[in-house]
Amino acid sequence: MKVISWNLLHGQNLQSAEPAHNWVDACTALGADLLGVQEVDENQPRSAKAKQVEEIAAALGTTHWAYARTVIGTPGEKWRHPATDEGVLHAEFNEPSYGIGLISKIPVRKWSRVELGRSWIGLPLPVASDKGTRFIYVKDEPRVALIAELENGYTVAVTHLSFVPFVNYFQLRKLQRIMKKLPGRKLIIGDLNLGWNIPGRFTKWQSLGGRNTYPSWKPAIQFDYILAAQNETITPLAHPAVGVSDHASIGVDLH
Repeated sequence: MKVISWNLLHGQNLQSAEPAHNWVDACTALGADLLGVQEVDENQPRSAKAKQVEEIAAALGTTHWAYARTVIGTPGEKWRHPATDEGVLHAEFNEPSYGIGLISKIPVRKWSRVELGRSWIGLPLPVASDKGTRFIYVKDEPRVALIAELENGYTVAVTHLSFVPFVNYFQLRKLQRIMKKLPGRKLIIGDLNLGWNIPGRFTKWQSLGGRNTYPSWKPAIQFDYILAAQNETITPLAHPAVGVSDHASIGVDLH
């Protein structure tokens, strides 16, 4: 089973302010059996109003997918927390939103969404502009996990944790406690915003296929992980930079 996680940065083209036209092709080229994506858009003008998770799933030829909205509106601009019935994709929802997704070629028995909270303080983050890099204060967003119980006996959670130190670690520990109660062999994948292999060093979960993932053009630190609650035999998967997103993907082939 090829498991891959990628922070897609809504398909942003690194050479242009315009969205990349090849983000669907870039995702399908990964060859994943299970693909977790973060920072994906739905009905956003900046990404040509694409329903990104749905379009990736269609390109992969699977109906086993889900999209968890984390905000309604546009992150970094005006947004609100989703209402209960707005959390997971449904066809009639036409407001702009942003969140995480999981696409599986392996049938899914059950989907669930877990709220992980957010930091009440933000941080100044670097933002590139035509006048160079500048720092702006960014509020943290609500953080969630999307969990799939697969027919092959794995339970997999995809998430995108807070960029605020310590908050992200406690969110990870909360998710691990929740996963412990679920059936099967367990994986957590996603952008955890934790460097220096903190998830592998300071929890009992195994970090699989560790590699630097950020920035994608010259990776210097690992923010993206595939964590296993049990021992796994794996082959790491390497994918070249494709000019989409500021994160590189991370992937493993589970034997």
